[in-house]
Amino acid sequence: MSQLTHEKDGTVRFGRAEQPGATMRAAVFVAPGKLEVRDVPRPTPGPGDAVIRVTLTTICGTDVHILRGEYPVRPGLVIGHEPVGVITELGAGVTGYEIGDRVLVGAITPCGQCLACLSGHQSQCGHGDAYEALGGWRFGNTIDGAQSQFLRVPNAQANLAKIPDGLTDEQVVLLADIASTGISGAESGRVRPGDAVVVFAQGPIGLCATAGARLMGASLVIGVDGDDTRLAMSTRMGADVVLDYRAVDVVSEVKRLTGGGADVAIEALGTQGTFESGLRCLRPGGMLSSLGVYSGKLAIPYESFGAGLADYTIVTTLCPGGKERMRRLMALVQHGRLDLTPLLTHRFSLEHIDEAYELFASRRDGVLKVAITP
Repeated sequence: MSQLTHEKDGTVRFGRAEQPGATMRAAVFVAPGKLEVRDVPRPTPGPGDAVIRVTLTTICGTDVHILRGEYPVRPGLVIGHEPVGVITELGAGVTGYEIGDRVLVGAITPCGQCLACLSGHQSQCGHGDAYEALGGWRFGNTIDGAQSQFLRVPNAQANLAKIPDGLTDEQVVLLADIASTGISGAESGRVRPGDAVVVFAQGPIGLCATAGARLMGASLVIGVDGDDTRLAMSTRMGADVVLDYRAVDVVSEVKRLTGGGADVAIEALGTQGTFESGLRCLRPGGMLSSLGVYSGKLAIPYESFGAGLADYTIVTTLCPGGKERMRRLMALVQHGRLDLTPLLTHRFSLEHIDEAYELFASRRDGVLKVAITP
C-alpha cells in the first residue's frame, strides 16, 4: 500500500517505504536478438527526479537496431524512449507538479545547466560531462527506458511537460521522439516560406519531417519512398507530390518539379544512397538536413557535392528534448496544426511486445507505429 508524504523541504513523495522489494514489468534487452519482459526493481526518485506510471509508449526504429545488436547497450537495460504517463513520485527539489499530473517526457532529458544546454544544444546534454555523452541521457539507450510500467525521469523540473486537458495519450505520445526529431529536420534545414523541400524516406520520422516542412511554410513538399502505405501517408502528412523511387529517377524528377533543384533536402533514413540523392537534388546554395543515423563509413562523392563549389550546407540533428520543446509540440496538436494519430496503426500490451517488435521490424500489415500499453 502506498501513501503520500510531505517532506520538510515542502516536496511531496508518493512513498513505498513499506515495499522495499517492489517490482514492475519491463521489456529488457538480454543480448542481440533477445528481448524479454521481466520483473525488475521498480524505480524510486532521487533528488530532482520523478517517477511516472507509464500509460502509453511505442517502439522506435532505434529499439529495433538495439535488439539486433547494431547499437550497443548494456544487457539488462530497459528499452524504449517515448513515454506518456502519470506522476506517482516526486523527488526532493521538484516543484510545480503534483502527484497525478499527466505528463509527456521527451526521449532525451537535458539537465538545462551543462555547457551543451547553456549553449543551446540540449540534445547533446552531457549532464556534467560537457559534450562527451554524444546524445546525452536517452531513455532505453543510456538509462532505463519507457517500455515498462514505471519510469524514473532525471532532472524532472526540466523534462516533465504537463499534458493540456482534452488531449489524449495517443495524440501526444509520438511527440516525444519522432515528431520532435522529424520537425527539427525542417527547422535545422532553415525551411523558409516558399521553399521547395524534398524528404527522403517516409517512415515515421520522415513523415514528421514532411509535416514539419509544411508547418515551416514550404510551398512544395516532395516525399520519396518505395512503400505504397508510406507514400499514401506522406500525402496525408502534407506532401504535395510523392515519388516512388522504384518507378522514377528521383533526382531528375525533383529537378524538373522544382525548376533546377530543391532548396532543402531532408534525409530521414541514414543510408549512403539517400544521403547522396539528397545532395544531388539540391539547387546551388541548398541545404541538406540529415536526420539519419549512419552505421559504417559515409562518403561524399565530389560530383554530388558540387566538387565543393556549390555552396551546399550539410547539417545534422538529434531529437530535441526538454519540457519546453514538448509544450510547443503539444500546442501544435492542441490547436489543430498537427495530427499524428494516423501513424499509430497497431496496438499491443507490454506482455506481447515481442509480437509488436516482430511486426514493426518486418514492416508487415501496413505498420507505421505501434502503441504499447503497459
